[in-house]
Amino acid sequence: MTAPPRIVIVGAGFAGYHAARRLSRRMRGAADITLINPTDYFLYLPLLPEVTGGVLEPRQVTVPLADTLPGVRVMLGEATSVDHRGRRVQVRDPDGRTRDVGYDRLLLTVGSVTKLLPIPGAAGNAHGFRGVPEALYLRDHLIRQVEMAASAEDPAERRSRCTFVVVGAGYTGTEVVAQGQLLTAQVAARHPGLRGVTPRWLLVEHGDRILGHLDRRLSGAAARVLRDRGVELRTKTSVTEATATGVHLDDGTFVPGRTLVWCVGVRPDPLIDSTGLRTDGGRLVVDACLGVPGHPEILACGDAAAVPDLTRPGQVTAMTAQHAQRQGVRAADNIAAAYGHGRRRPYRHSSLGFAVDLGGRHAAANPLGVPLSGLPALAVTRGYHLTALPANRIRTAAAWLLAAATGRPDTQLGLVPATAVPLDTADPEVVHAG
Repeated sequence: MTAPPRIVIVGAGFAGYHAARRLSRRMRGAADITLINPTDYFLYLPLLPEVTGGVLEPRQVTVPLADTLPGVRVMLGEATSVDHRGRRVQVRDPDGRTRDVGYDRLLLTVGSVTKLLPIPGAAGNAHGFRGVPEALYLRDHLIRQVEMAASAEDPAERRSRCTFVVVGAGYTGTEVVAQGQLLTAQVAARHPGLRGVTPRWLLVEHGDRILGHLDRRLSGAAARVLRDRGVELRTKTSVTEATATGVHLDDGTFVPGRTLVWCVGVRPDPLIDSTGLRTDGGRLVVDACLGVPGHPEILACGDAAAVPDLTRPGQVTAMTAQHAQRQGVRAADNIAAAYGHGRRRPYRHSSLGFAVDLGGRHAAANPLGVPLSGLPALAVTRGYHLTALPANRIRTAAAWLLAAATGRPDTQLGLVPATAVPLDTADPEVVHAG
């Protein structure tokens, strides 16, 4: 009997998870599918700011791989290298042991890591925001700073601990500010020692507006919501230095504070560079069918791949969850086609629009190009997330209703120490200055 083909998927983000789910259905036991990932869950990243904001808990935004991917073998570990000549992936498991995993078809969906800039003090004093540990640590940190401010005798210390700076006004940075501001306002209101003190939030963006990838109407609506809550939007501004007691901005001002959240952006996972295959801006070069030229047995998609954008000739698709999910499905179909299940097709997309949850009753969205704000946008945003979540939909909806009716849980749990989420491990190529 002929052995079933060995299909290995590296990474269980949006691209890898949806590719594995699609393949398990298309191949129906006709292939040995292995999914390699450091954790046993798929993280629904768009809702992570709500974990920091106290609205949702980690188990509501994490989808167990074994439960939702029947027929897929989940291997816990981190891929450390790819031998495309020998068709092997080296994997290091949680105990530090290494092993080689052979493949007939390989799909690289390793995603991205935090992008650091050579700013003095940023690596040692900023908080990242890429996973559950960072979200939980940041939630505790925000609550802790407000509680310590409530007992501080020095007014300057009180103001400093109640000042929070977020760098980067894309989706993540904007939503972290929106959720964090509501959480700290709630915590401050419960402490008599902070009567008359309003937590100060600054959103720093080097571009000329927040959410610069959205049309100006939606960007403006989001800006108005945040400004109405007292958030300071510092556009056309950059951080020049970060210290333990504050942040220096390029307009010459110093903002005293104990919190700097780094949401500047991402770069492709360094594994891609180690493959020896051709890259474009750190992303693996692929054709329109997501295959690596000259290596028909290797495909790549999501943040790890420079996928040609057929709707914009000469450009590549953006690093977004929407692209990654759709590309994962198309990659799975094309792998299945190689074994006689369907036919190979190029990846072509049409945007479904974008949605940004601004906390409370506010959101901004443009489903199918229709700009919305306020409650209609919130309904669209949460409806989209519930549809896109592969699991935990009832729990997530219930948590939203409970938070709206009773407020956000605002106690520290102390589950994640600062040493477990160092920002300087996110990007090994960062230049440490200062």
